[in-house]
Amino acid sequence: MKKWEISVIPGDGIGTEVMPETIRVLDTLAEIHGGLTFNYKEYPWSCAYYLEHGVMMPEDGLKRLAQSDAVFLGAVGNPKLVPDHVSLWGLLVNIRRGFEQVINVRPAKQMKGIASPLVNPNEFDFIVVRENSEGEYSEVGGRIHSGEDEMAIQNAVFTKKGTTRAMEYAFELAKTRRGLVTSATKSNGIVHSMPFWDEVFQETAGKYGDIQTQSIHIDALSAYLVSKPHTLDVIVASNLFGDILTDIGAAIMGSIGIAPAANININGKFPSMFEPVHGSAPDIVGKGIANPIGQIWTGKMMLDHLGERELGTLLLDTIEEVLQNGVRTPDIGGTASTREVTNEIIKRLKLQA
Repeated sequence: MKKWEISVIPGDGIGTEVMPETIRVLDTLAEIHGGLTFNYKEYPWSCAYYLEHGVMMPEDGLKRLAQSDAVFLGAVGNPKLVPDHVSLWGLLVNIRRGFEQVINVRPAKQMKGIASPLVNPNEFDFIVVRENSEGEYSEVGGRIHSGEDEMAIQNAVFTKKGTTRAMEYAFELAKTRRGLVTSATKSNGIVHSMPFWDEVFQETAGKYGDIQTQSIHIDALSAYLVSKPHTLDVIVASNLFGDILTDIGAAIMGSIGIAPAANININGKFPSMFEPVHGSAPDIVGKGIANPIGQIWTGKMMLDHLGERELGTLLLDTIEEVLQNGVRTPDIGGTASTREVTNEIIKRLKLQA
């Protein structure tokens, strides 16, 4: 019997509602498989935990998480209790940086059963590979002076190592898809980091002669995501650009509530972490209408990463089947509750077993 050790952090808001539902789905898949189990270790780290302990996670938190095969995160943040920069950097970013999760991967596709807000979505299916450790989200900078002379300086840091590994990951991914890598740049306006980014992209592309490439400025590429997303395959982007593009990707799918994400450790030293894009959504907490698909699709990405691709494919196919049959939460035009959507997914998984 194969056993996967999963660290579970439901976190804040709707994370505590969609995580238990997803665990039910994963356990159903384990039953269907018959040869594997998931062993969950749950941690209560959240904004409520911060109010009680003064930290988002204990000092030995990373050491505890390192014992697992993957980290499964629900959501982080409750600005009414804890400032976002405290909650995010104290938990999510802390794990990303501590576990060298240098790549962030977020797919976007026209999901069967969900009406995209685009007039002609043309069955788009692309993946954004986001550099996840440096770029515009570096900690280099500071604030000086006060009053009208107050100044804030934020430095974007791009290393050849960090940039190259994100690009190589994107090219390797493109080998398994349609063979096109698009680089998000802005070298006509950002005079140092983006020309450097372009140079590394061209250098990396030279190692992959069978892959088509294109470089598109971030403003134009953002427009492409809403005008012709079906022409895109794998997009590689810096930390900030990737963050923006993936929220657009979620929007054109029909709801940020269905978008998944993975934070990948590529050197094998630490576990990778899987989290939905949607955040804690405090406005709908307790109403029973949170869309569980973002967390469940994220579970599919975790399964793929663990090598259980057959189960992952079965899960995504079943999600789309449920959506096509009209079982949807209100954010995507339905009337079903969080629990009802999950129940239908489990029901259909068991029928296919």
